[in-house]
Amino acid sequence: MRAAAFIRFTATAGAIAMLVAGCQSPSPPAPAQSTAALPTMERVALGANACWFKSGDAAFKPYRLAPELNSFSGRPRILLVKRNSPESRPLAVVQAEGHPARLQAFGPLFNEAVGTRMATDVKRWATGGTGCR
Repeated sequence: MRAAAFIRFTATAGAIAMLVAGCQSPSPPAPAQSTAALPTMERVALGANACWFKSGDAAFKPYRLAPELNSFSGRPRILLVKRNSPESRPLAVVQAEGHPARLQAFGPLFNEAVGTRMATDVKRWATGGTGCR
């Protein structure tokens, strides 16, 4: 009797192991990018810094990036200010709030020739795109 019980247990355990293995996927799916305001603005700030400033882009030489991501108002933002006068009024503001993030971009720099490019870049980075134009 003991041998028969052992065989039944082994067969049952093997069947359960096969069922469990069949239900498991080979690897867990990658987490989706967060669409909340702060992660969205972090992506925008990293893209702007890399593509507009660290790259040495001549269109952005007169400006400086001023990120304000730790906002108590719930609106993390980045500012573009004059390079030699960072305390002056921002020339461009990009901010987001909520979940999913509602993005706003405004300021006189968006009315200049570089404004269309800035808007396109910001939209790309906000939606998870990478790289420079």
